[in-house]
Formats: sequence, structure tokens, C-alpha cells
Amino acid sequence: MPGHVFENLIIVGSDVNEGYEDPPGYLRAYDVITGKNVWTFRTVPHPGEFGYDTWPPDAWKYTGGTNTWSSFSIDEERGIGYFPLGSATYDMYGARRKGANLFANSLVALDLRTGKRLWHYQLIHHDLWDYDLCNEPKLLTVNHNGKKVDIVATGTKSGLLFVFNRVTGEPLWPIEERPVPKSDVPGEESYPTQPFPTKPPPYSRQLLTVNDLNPYVDAAEAERLRKIFQAARHEGVYTPPTHDRDQIQLPGEYGGTNWAGSAGDPQTGMMYVRAENIATIHRLFERGRQRGVGGGTPEQQGRGLWAQMCESCHGVDETGVKSLKERLPAALRTIIRGGIGLMPGVGFSDLAISEQNLTRLLAYIANPAAGAGQPPAAAGRGGRGGPDPSAPLPNGETRRFFGQFGSMWMANNGLPAIAPPWSELVAYDLNQGTIKWRIPLGTVPGLAAKGIKNTGTFRPTRNGPVVTAGGLIFMGTEADRTIRAYDKDNGKTLWEREMESNPQSIPAVYEVGGRQYVAFFLTSNRATDNMAYRRGKPEAQGYYVFALPK
Repeated sequence: MPGHVFENLIIVGSDVNEGYEDPPGYLRAYDVITGKNVWTFRTVPHPGEFGYDTWPPDAWKYTGGTNTWSSFSIDEERGIGYFPLGSATYDMYGARRKGANLFANSLVALDLRTGKRLWHYQLIHHDLWDYDLCNEPKLLTVNHNGKKVDIVATGTKSGLLFVFNRVTGEPLWPIEERPVPKSDVPGEESYPTQPFPTKPPPYSRQLLTVNDLNPYVDAAEAERLRKIFQAARHEGVYTPPTHDRDQIQLPGEYGGTNWAGSAGDPQTGMMYVRAENIATIHRLFERGRQRGVGGGTPEQQGRGLWAQMCESCHGVDETGVKSLKERLPAALRTIIRGGIGLMPGVGFSDLAISEQNLTRLLAYIANPAAGAGQPPAAAGRGGRGGPDPSAPLPNGETRRFFGQFGSMWMANNGLPAIAPPWSELVAYDLNQGTIKWRIPLGTVPGLAAKGIKNTGTFRPTRNGPVVTAGGLIFMGTEADRTIRAYDKDNGKTLWEREMESNPQSIPAVYEVGGRQYVAFFLTSNRATDNMAYRRGKPEAQGYYVFALPK
């Protein structure tokens, strides 16, 4: 999480994990000369602090998360910081954190000199979807009801855009508390309502039907996806996780929008959001009841673990393990526990996975053919924070449920299970609270080769837009290795260039000697070429700088 310097202070959030035992992520300011901690804002309140009654007693002693892990924004003239806060732990099961859980999933405005809370607004109550607030708030000035108003606007993983008077915290347009589906997981008390802005409209899809499944699959796969959808629970956004069947979540926990997902034009009141439409699929499992390894050889036992922990992302056949087989066992242990690239780690304790079970999983990865014939040992999907049944629960707890983070619902051809567009660039006029234009964001290489170019790229999570005073929006898209310039008034592509490696992050725009430049960062990860992704050349990684015409 990057810090920001304000006057004599450096202000930082924190990067904490999302397991049951992980700590809360407080906000802190330090004197840049002495290093002294000047103030701390506790995001899980202590007794006597505002919001303490939105948790069980002493929740601060055992609940974590609620951190600013991306970035925040500063109104330097007023000395106010606007902090987007993440989910409370455990993300998908909140039995031990009954209540709304302030200041999780809240936009919090602090006096940067003192750390005093000026105002806040909780955008998701009692989060069960890993819907962290991680999109940097945008500070703009708009014409509202005939007056100039300084605003702060923030996108969410849920695909909703919230706009506030940045001084008072009052919503620019009414926000309604609407009923949402109720959890049926034992012990869970999901929150009965969630906030929905009446304006502006959402930028990501909020509901799926059977008619919204991927049309670019064969008949057998279409039927398989249809059966999964009809058997799963999906009642639109805020459908809670389930334990006895699959839950399909849209937007998934990648968003919506994520970090680096928007740009604002402070003079015109326009905001440009990178929207994602990717569903994720989950099924909670109870500690000690569903994760088993079955009998048979270590490879067969590892096959059962693969089914629970890995196959929802890596696939049900051997294709998902081919690239892993080339790695040394020691390196694989580190990757599985700690994660790499887009793959989350499962954790470093026996509550996550025991060394014995990790050895079984590695045996299957090394020789998947030897694991054939063994059906999955459990119906549940494992994942980050998932337990090993041999480890005792702490704090006298008797029940815990776990789930897979980032389990995208995919078709067997490597594309999302739902229909495109899978990503878009959406332009909001926040003077009116309306969408001015929206366009598919990039292409999917395998479909573009067939002339299908209106799909949007698959998962541009690590790319973001930048808008210039000269009327341009610059952005790269990783999967199709392309950088583009758009007309900010209508979304028309004015320039594009395919690169030899994969664009990441936000372009940097700067001026030297009266000439404007834009810099892109390109990298190459360990992904292999497939329908949705073109891997870049490692030797082409680096910074690429372009000069704008004089």
C-alpha cells in the first residue's frame, strides 16, 4: 500500500491478510523527520469509540482486515484524507462478527493533521463477498442544482458508484437501503439491507439469467454451464455465499472495479471507470467436515485436494498442472502457500493446509496420471484461509466455514462462463449522475482472430486509465498486449498499438520542455498463450515512452 506525504506527515494504510487470525489494518501518520507516530485511526473500534456497537463486544481483539490496502486521496487545501477500507475477516463467513461492522467497507474522511474522523459512509454492511473498497476516491468539482460542489466519488467491487459532498459527507443523490437475499449458512446473520445509490446507474451487471451465459462455447459446454447455473444460488448482487450448493456471485470479488480502476477530470466533472463483468463461483465448507483426502496413493489423495482447492481456476483435467510440473517442489510449496500473480496463496499455517496434505498435492501435480480414477473427496472448494481438519480451532470456537477466493466461473475453452462484454470503459457525467458513453475495453485474442472484437478483454484488473486536459484517455490492456488512446468525449479509439509484452498498471503522463509524454509499463508473467491471453516476451519487458504530437 503506497503512503502519501502531507505537510510533515507520511500517512499509510496497511496490507494484512484475510484469514481468521489476521490483524486489523489501522491507519497511521508518522512525522517524516522523527518517525514518531503522530496519530492512529482504529478501523475496528475499541470500547468507547464510535462504531464499537456495530460489532460483538471486544471484536477488535480477534477480528482483522478493515484496511486501506490500495491508495487514498487527499484534499490538500482542506487537509482531508479520503480512505477506502476493506472487508472484515473472515470475508465469506461472519458468524463471529455479527452487526454492520464499522468501519469495514466504508469511505472514511479524516482530518490529516489529527486523525479525527470527520465523516464516513459504509457502502457494504457486514460484507460476505470480499467487496473491499479499493478504488482510489476521485476528487472532482461538479455543477449540482445550479451550484459548484466539491465532491468525492468512489467505485466499488459491487459495480456501484457512490458520490458525496466531500466536505459534509452528504450523498449528492439519495442512497436507498434495499432488502437483499438472506444467508442460509448455519450461524450466519447476514445484513438485511444494503445501500444502493439512486444515481448514477451501475457500471457492472447486477443480475444474471440463463440467457446471459457464454454463447462462444459448443453445445455440450453450453448445457453444462446451464445446469450449473440452474442448480446454483444466484439472486443478483449480494447473493450470500452458500454451503450446500454453489453460489454464483456477480460482480465477482475482482469487481466491479478494483484498484487503479478509474480516472477523474476535476474540471469537467467526468469520471471514467474500468468496469469488469466476471462472475465467481463459491461453496463454503465447514472446517473438519468437507476437506478430506480419501484413500489410495498419495497421487490419488492429492487429486482430491486438487479438486477442492485448485480445479475451479486451473481446470478439471491435466492441462491445469502442465506448467506447474516444470517447477521444483520447493518452489511449488512457496507458490501454493504464498500465491503468485493472480493466484492467491492458501496460507502458511496448518489451519490452511498441513505439510502432509501439501506433499500429497505436490505428488499429484508431479504425476497427474497416477491420480486418475479417484473422484474428488469433497464437494467444497478450498482456498485462501481454508483449513486442514487436523488442526484445532482457537478461542474455543466450534464452527468455521471457509471458501475459495477468486474462483472465477469459467467455461472449458478458457473464457468466462457468462456472455460478454467482460470489461468496459464507462464514462460518467457526475454533473448529471448519468452515463455518457460506454465501450468494450480491449479484445480477447482468440475471438478477435475470428472477427469477434466487441467482447472487452478478460480481467484488466491490473490496468487503469489516465485522463489528460488535452481530451485523451490512455490505457493498456494486458491480455491482448495493446495500448490505446481514446477520445474522452465519446470513447472513440484514436490510436492503438500492439506491444510485444503485456501492459500493466496506470500510464504516467508528464511534460518536459513543453512536450507531453505518456509512459507505459510492460511485463511478462508466467501465463501461457490461450484463447483469452497472449503472453508477452520476457525480453520486451520495460518502460515504453511515447511523445504526443506538438
